Amino acid sequence: MNRTISQIITAKTTTEGEGFIVHRSFPNYRVADFDPFLLLDEMGPIELSAGEVKGAPDHPHRGFETVTYVIDGAFEHKDSQGNSGKLFSGDVQWMTAGSGVIHSEMPETEFAQKGGKLHGFQLWVNLPKKDKMIKPRYQDIASSKIPIAQSDDGKARVKVIAGESMGKQAVIDTKTSIMYLHFTLQQDVKVTQKVPKEYNAFAYVAEGEGLFGKEQYPVHKEQAVFFERDGDEIAIATTNATKPLDVLLLAGIPLGEPVARYGPFVMNTQEELKQAILDYQSGKMGKIDF
Repeated sequence: MNRTISQIITAKTTTEGEGFIVHRSFPNYRVADFDPFLLLDEMGPIELSAGEVKGAPDHPHRGFETVTYVIDGAFEHKDSQGNSGKLFSGDVQWMTAGSGVIHSEMPETEFAQKGGKLHGFQLWVNLPKKDKMIKPRYQDIASSKIPIAQSDDGKARVKVIAGESMGKQAVIDTKTSIMYLHFTLQQDVKVTQKVPKEYNAFAYVAEGEGLFGKEQYPVHKEQAVFFERDGDEIAIATTNATKPLDVLLLAGIPLGEPVARYGPFVMNTQEELKQAILDYQSGKMGKIDF
């Protein structure tokens, strides 16, 4: 049975880090969180000149996971545990902050010097209480390692970042059971994605326009569509649009736990939140010194 739509939200423009612009689907005044998801930001797409590219200098995280998906551009990251790496077009970084890290996400040196097109996404996924204080870890997945499937006629293509679609299984290991699928649909095509009925699910249109849900309701660029849990399938279709539909479909099993959040800290209680702030202020999360 196809799911129906609960609400549609147009992303709001805001700034992050050193002042780079993002389109934020949530949290907002209508959706504080969408268990187990805490935030979705789209960076760009925007063409930047030399020296215009900005990043997110040293900042802390505790109690959740950040998922950075680069469509265009290049970033390099470092953290207080000595980890570092680079992300290029199509790459994904899945960072489990756990007990806490100081993290830096800055434009890669050559990209910062020359400029170019910047486009990407950052998703925040909550961790269950039992995993909030685990040791931090990274999964840096190159674009070439992320499974891609397509329909027999080639009109529907999906990049399987987490979960399963069109017979392809993701290579990323997730602490919270979720699906993260990037569909590209040409004109006059319809896909139906199986989603477990207990999962919360939403989709975000990055480019073009599509028809969503049982209602086949039109949703366009920079809009997020949230679904009811009244079925085990989600339908997405295109008509004779002039450009392909690029859409992220995300779904996850709700944790059903209290959420206490303040900036980059997401815990279960106010006491845990205060402790996170104290630990950060006292230097217990370390520092980036390389």
